[in-house]
Amino acid sequence: MRLWRWRRNPLRRRSDVIEAWVVLCGWLLALVGAVFGGLVAADAVVRSAEHQRAQSHKVTAVLVKDAEDPGPARVTTDHLVWAAVRWTDPNGSTRTDEARVPPHMKAGGKVEVWTDRSGVLPKEPLTEAEMMLHAVAGGVLAGAGTAGLVLGSAWVVRLGMERRRLEQWAAEWERLDTPWGWKTG
Repeated sequence: MRLWRWRRNPLRRRSDVIEAWVVLCGWLLALVGAVFGGLVAADAVVRSAEHQRAQSHKVTAVLVKDAEDPGPARVTTDHLVWAAVRWTDPNGSTRTDEARVPPHMKAGGKVEVWTDRSGVLPKEPLTEAEMMLHAVAGGVLAGAGTAGLVLGSAWVVRLGMERRRLEQWAAEWERLDTPWGWKTG
Protein backbone atom coordinates (compact mmCIF):
# COMPACT_ATOMS: atom_id res chain seq x y z
CA MET A 1 0.00 0.00 0.00
CA ARG A 2 2.84 2.42 0.82
CA LEU A 3 4.54 1.84 -2.53
CA TRP A 4 1.57 2.98 -4.62
CA ARG A 5 3.41 6.13 -5.64
CA TRP A 6 6.04 4.07 -7.46
CA ARG A 7 3.62 1.96 -9.53
CA ARG A 8 2.11 3.01 -12.83
CA ASN A 9 -1.36 4.31 -12.17
CA PRO A 10 -3.61 6.67 -14.17
CA LEU A 11 -4.49 8.52 -10.95
CA ARG A 12 -0.88 9.04 -9.93
CA ARG A 13 0.16 12.68 -10.17
CA ARG A 14 3.60 14.09 -10.73
CA SER A 15 3.52 15.52 -7.18
CA ASP A 16 2.99 11.98 -5.81
CA VAL A 17 6.20 10.79 -7.47
CA ILE A 18 8.13 13.84 -6.22
CA GLU A 19 6.80 13.28 -2.71
CA ALA A 20 7.88 9.63 -2.85
CA TRP A 21 11.38 10.72 -3.86
CA VAL A 22 11.48 13.32 -1.07
CA VAL A 23 10.54 10.67 1.49
CA LEU A 24 13.04 8.13 0.14
CA CYS A 25 15.88 10.67 -0.04
CA GLY A 26 14.97 11.98 3.41
CA TRP A 27 15.24 8.54 4.98
CA LEU A 28 18.46 7.69 3.13
CA LEU A 29 20.08 11.01 4.05
CA ALA A 30 18.90 10.60 7.65
CA LEU A 31 20.47 7.15 7.85
CA VAL A 32 23.76 8.20 6.25
CA GLY A 33 23.83 11.48 8.21
CA ALA A 34 23.14 9.71 11.49
CA VAL A 35 25.96 7.23 10.95
CA PHE A 36 28.40 9.90 9.77
CA GLY A 37 27.43 12.39 12.50
CA GLY A 38 27.63 9.71 15.18
CA LEU A 39 31.07 8.56 14.06
CA VAL A 40 32.40 12.11 13.87
CA ALA A 41 31.05 12.96 17.34
CA ALA A 42 32.39 9.75 18.88
CA ASP A 43 35.81 10.38 17.34
CA ALA A 44 35.80 13.95 18.68
CA VAL A 45 34.99 12.72 22.19
CA VAL A 46 37.76 10.12 22.08
CA ARG A 47 40.31 12.63 20.74
CA SER A 48 39.36 15.16 23.41
CA ALA A 49 39.67 12.58 26.18
CA GLU A 50 43.02 11.35 24.85
CA HIS A 51 44.27 14.94 24.63
CA GLN A 52 43.22 15.55 28.24
CA ARG A 53 44.96 12.34 29.31
CA ALA A 54 48.14 13.32 27.43
CA GLN A 55 48.17 16.78 29.03
CA SER A 56 47.79 15.59 32.62
CA HIS A 57 49.83 13.44 34.95
CA LYS A 58 49.71 12.22 38.55
CA VAL A 59 51.72 13.84 41.29
CA THR A 60 51.96 13.16 45.00
CA ALA A 61 50.66 16.07 47.06
CA VAL A 62 50.80 16.75 50.79
CA LEU A 63 47.71 17.83 52.71
CA VAL A 64 48.26 21.35 54.11
CA LYS A 65 45.68 21.15 56.92
CA ASP A 66 43.33 18.51 58.27
CA ALA A 67 40.44 17.55 56.00
CA GLU A 68 37.14 18.28 57.70
CA ASP A 69 34.07 16.11 57.71
CA PRO A 70 31.50 17.80 55.45
CA GLY A 71 28.56 16.76 57.64
CA PRO A 72 25.59 14.65 56.57
CA ALA A 73 24.00 17.44 54.52
CA ARG A 74 27.02 17.81 52.20
CA VAL A 75 28.06 14.19 51.68
CA THR A 76 28.83 13.43 48.05
CA THR A 77 28.56 10.10 46.28
CA ASP A 78 32.32 9.56 46.27
CA HIS A 79 32.64 10.58 49.95
CA LEU A 80 35.55 12.94 49.24
CA VAL A 81 35.98 16.47 50.61
CA TRP A 82 37.81 19.54 49.35
CA ALA A 83 41.07 20.34 51.13
CA ALA A 84 44.21 22.39 50.47
CA VAL A 85 47.18 20.40 49.12
CA ARG A 86 50.74 21.34 48.15
CA TRP A 87 52.94 19.72 45.53
CA THR A 88 56.04 20.40 43.48
CA ASP A 89 55.65 20.52 39.73
CA PRO A 90 58.29 19.20 37.28
CA ASN A 91 60.04 22.58 36.93
CA GLY A 92 60.62 22.70 40.70
CA SER A 93 58.09 25.34 41.79
CA THR A 94 55.80 24.62 44.73
CA ARG A 95 52.07 24.88 44.10
CA THR A 96 49.07 24.98 46.42
CA ASP A 97 45.47 24.37 45.44
CA GLU A 98 42.36 22.52 46.59
CA ALA A 99 41.81 18.87 45.73
CA ARG A 100 39.32 16.16 46.64
CA VAL A 101 40.66 14.00 49.48
CA PRO A 102 39.19 11.42 51.87
CA PRO A 103 37.50 12.96 54.93
CA HIS A 104 39.30 12.99 58.32
CA MET A 105 42.72 12.91 56.61
CA LYS A 106 45.38 14.58 58.77
CA ALA A 107 47.71 17.38 57.68
CA GLY A 108 50.93 16.02 56.17
CA GLY A 109 49.13 13.01 54.65
CA LYS A 110 50.00 12.18 51.06
CA VAL A 111 47.43 11.98 48.32
CA GLU A 112 47.70 11.43 44.56
CA VAL A 113 46.31 14.30 42.45
CA TRP A 114 46.23 15.02 38.72
CA THR A 115 47.89 18.12 37.32
CA ASP A 116 48.44 19.52 33.86
CA ARG A 117 51.49 21.28 32.40
CA SER A 118 50.44 24.67 33.75
CA GLY A 119 50.10 23.32 37.28
CA VAL A 120 46.31 23.44 37.41
CA LEU A 121 44.48 20.56 39.06
CA PRO A 122 42.09 19.23 36.42
CA LYS A 123 39.59 16.47 36.94
CA GLU A 124 40.98 12.98 36.71
CA PRO A 125 41.15 11.88 33.06
CA LEU A 126 38.54 9.45 31.85
CA THR A 127 39.30 5.75 32.05
CA GLU A 128 39.06 3.65 28.89
CA ALA A 129 35.58 2.41 29.88
CA GLU A 130 34.36 5.95 30.66
CA MET A 131 35.86 7.20 27.42
CA MET A 132 34.02 4.51 25.46
CA LEU A 133 30.75 5.25 27.27
CA HIS A 134 31.05 8.97 26.55
CA ALA A 135 31.95 8.29 22.91
CA VAL A 136 28.97 5.98 22.41
CA ALA A 137 26.58 8.38 24.15
CA GLY A 138 27.90 11.35 22.17
CA GLY A 139 27.72 9.41 18.92
CA VAL A 140 24.16 8.28 19.56
CA LEU A 141 23.03 11.78 20.49
CA ALA A 142 24.76 13.37 17.49
CA GLY A 143 23.40 10.69 15.14
CA ALA A 144 19.87 11.08 16.48
CA GLY A 145 20.11 14.84 16.20
CA THR A 146 21.34 14.64 12.62
CA ALA A 147 18.63 12.16 11.64
CA GLY A 148 15.99 14.29 13.35
CA LEU A 149 17.16 17.39 11.52
CA VAL A 150 17.10 15.66 8.13
CA LEU A 151 13.73 13.99 8.72
CA GLY A 152 12.29 17.25 10.04
CA SER A 153 13.46 19.02 6.89
CA ALA A 154 11.87 16.34 4.70
CA TRP A 155 8.66 16.68 6.69
CA VAL A 156 8.63 20.46 6.12
CA VAL A 157 9.15 19.91 2.38
CA ARG A 158 6.25 17.43 2.36
CA LEU A 159 4.03 19.93 4.19
CA GLY A 160 4.83 22.55 1.56
CA MET A 161 4.03 20.09 -1.21
CA GLU A 162 0.77 19.14 0.50
CA ARG A 163 -0.24 22.79 0.84
CA ARG A 164 0.49 23.39 -2.84
CA ARG A 165 -1.47 20.27 -3.83
CA LEU A 166 -4.48 21.41 -1.77
CA GLU A 167 -4.35 24.85 -3.39
CA GLN A 168 -4.31 23.19 -6.83
CA TRP A 169 -7.28 21.02 -5.91
CA ALA A 170 -9.19 24.07 -4.66
CA ALA A 171 -8.50 25.87 -7.94
CA GLU A 172 -9.65 22.83 -9.96
CA TRP A 173 -12.86 22.53 -7.92
CA GLU A 174 -13.47 26.24 -8.39
CA ARG A 175 -13.07 25.84 -12.14
CA LEU A 176 -15.40 22.81 -12.27
CA ASP A 177 -18.10 24.33 -10.06
CA THR A 178 -18.30 27.69 -11.78
CA PRO A 179 -19.75 26.59 -15.16
CA TRP A 180 -22.74 24.95 -13.44
CA GLY A 181 -23.23 27.79 -10.98
CA TRP A 182 -22.58 25.63 -7.95
CA LYS A 183 -20.30 26.39 -5.04
CA THR A 184 -18.84 23.61 -2.91
CA GLY A 185 -17.91 25.73 0.05
